[in-house]
Amino acid sequence: MFYIHQSTCISAQQTYADIDLEKLNPSADNRLVAIEPAYQGISPGLIRRMGKAVRMGVGSALPLLKENKVDGIIIGTANGGIEDSLKFLSQIMEYEEGTLTPTHFVQSTYNAIAGQLGMISKNTGYNSTHVQRGHAFEGAVLDAALMLRENPANTYLVGGVDEISERNHRMEGMDGWYKTSEIESKDLYTSNTPGTLPGEGAAMFLVNNTAEGAVAKLSALRMLNTESEALVATQFSKFLADNNLSVADIDLYVSGENGDNRLNKYYNAVEQQLDSNTSTAHYKHAIGEFQTSTAIATWLICQMLKAQHVPQHLIKQQGKNTALKNVVLYNNYKGAEHSFMLLKAV
Repeated sequence: MFYIHQSTCISAQQTYADIDLEKLNPSADNRLVAIEPAYQGISPGLIRRMGKAVRMGVGSALPLLKENKVDGIIIGTANGGIEDSLKFLSQIMEYEEGTLTPTHFVQSTYNAIAGQLGMISKNTGYNSTHVQRGHAFEGAVLDAALMLRENPANTYLVGGVDEISERNHRMEGMDGWYKTSEIESKDLYTSNTPGTLPGEGAAMFLVNNTAEGAVAKLSALRMLNTESEALVATQFSKFLADNNLSVADIDLYVSGENGDNRLNKYYNAVEQQLDSNTSTAHYKHAIGEFQTSTAIATWLICQMLKAQHVPQHLIKQQGKNTALKNVVLYNNYKGAEHSFMLLKAV
């Protein structure tokens, strides 16, 4: 598909600037809130007008855009700046559709992140935003792969970003998707109860068709919508076969399990096919659950491939394979939207 050369990440862990993946920051109030940096290079006036999702998206992408010329910007986000959108709707009610400030509306649209990046970096190339819920980042990845097939010499910025919105958090909680009792993030996988811990963050990648200097290669992607764990298991086997891999070739399997015991059947259906040589890892105790969490997972995998090391708190089961060459990521969102990704060391 394409090679990943540079990347940045903002999350609930120390993933920006002075990166420290060995340390695990715990959840607070059953949330994993992103640690926002100082956002150097963005004027204070502009920062004040940005909602959190826009800040994280722009702040994580600008370091890459300042150092590199790109031919397009492709962002995946399920909610965009939903908090600003809700503020604008509240103002409509409060002022009875009278004189309204346009700031919240402008910053709330889904394409605000990609649009702001285009304007700040003066990039007039391809500019696209994907909003396919739990497949938003995957949609951006597929878009970039298709663009590179048509334009082999180009370079693109690809990313995923979402925030914890107060109102959205309340609605998701009422719908039963979050834990109702207080738990620590380190106990997420042993809670054996419905629901998970919400998270947020942004990850950005500089991608092209050039192998030289790349950190990793994103070799394959498969998406499916189903509630059948049998079909998920079948598609996992087919995904490996289509990429000329056996389970013995997987050095690291990264699971998107999120502590919701209603979804364990899907992850079990996949893990039952692995062998003892394969190390397994999970990551949502560190960053939480949100629609574009696979963007953060992809960033983590790039770091692990580069360092040839898996941080201890991410390890679920240590296999016999020590070298990291082939890494498979499986994620599902709400038991309906599933994706497999294959990343390889370069």
